[in-house]
Amino acid sequence: MPRRKSTETATLDIKGAKIGEPVPKAIIDTNTASVGIPRQPDYDPREELSALRKQIDALQQQVLEAARTAKEGAGKAVRQTEATVKLYPVSTVLLAVAVAGALALAGRRAFAPRQRYSSPLDELRDLYSALRERV
Repeated sequence: MPRRKSTETATLDIKGAKIGEPVPKAIIDTNTASVGIPRQPDYDPREELSALRKQIDALQQQVLEAARTAKEGAGKAVRQTEATVKLYPVSTVLLAVAVAGALALAGRRAFAPRQRYSSPLDELRDLYSALRERV
């Protein structure tokens, strides 16, 4: 038996399906008791593209403002550093040496071999041997 092709929306039979009746391949809406694919709104890609372009423009402006702010902050930091070095040259050199030394020590500690963790059982054995030596 060939299937019925229906493009219209049909109402559901509340009493039940009849034997041998084809099952429609569509959306069944139990709220409105209708079968079929509801009409979709018209899709205009130009509207979506224009909305996306507006969002891209807004993001570009935000990125430009953030870059401008970062550049101004970096310039200000450079000027302040130069002024500090001119006013306090000896203190600046000592501070730079201290920072370099701290970084060198931190690097040496990072690559130093680690000692094995001693378990409480090892500690008890050491304590027992120390007590035996005293007695």
